Amino acid sequence: MSADDPLLDRLRRLCLSLPETSEADSWGHPNFKAGKRVFVAYEWLKDRVPTIAFRLDPQDVRRYAKQRGFVATPFGRGQWISLEADRRPKWSLIEALVLKSYRVVALQRMLRALDLR
Repeated sequence: MSADDPLLDRLRRLCLSLPETSEADSWGHPNFKAGKRVFVAYEWLKDRVPTIAFRLDPQDVRRYAKQRGFVATPFGRGQWISLEADRRPKWSLIEALVLKSYRVVALQRMLRALDLR
C-alpha cells in the first residue's frame, strides 16, 4: 500500500468521525474499530485491487454478494463483504455501508452518541 492513498485517507476520516472509533494495523492492513470490534477493513486483494470490507449481518452479505463490484471477503465466516474500489468509488454507498457496519458492532452507548449528533 502506498503512504499516499486518497481512498484510504477519505475512508479513515469517515470511520474515525464515528464515536469511540480507532484505527489499528492488523493482518498487514488498516482496520477500523468501534470500541474493540473491527467494523471496516481496507486492503489490497492480490496487491492490485483496493477493497473495503464491511461487517454486516449475513442477510446483507448474501444480498451484496450478488451485486457487481462486491466480492467475498476472505475472512469473517459470511459476516463480511468487500467492495472493490479500483474505479471511481460511489461514496454515498460507502458511507451508508460504513454506518451500517458500525451499527452492527457498536455498543448501545456508542449508538446513542451517534444518534445524538
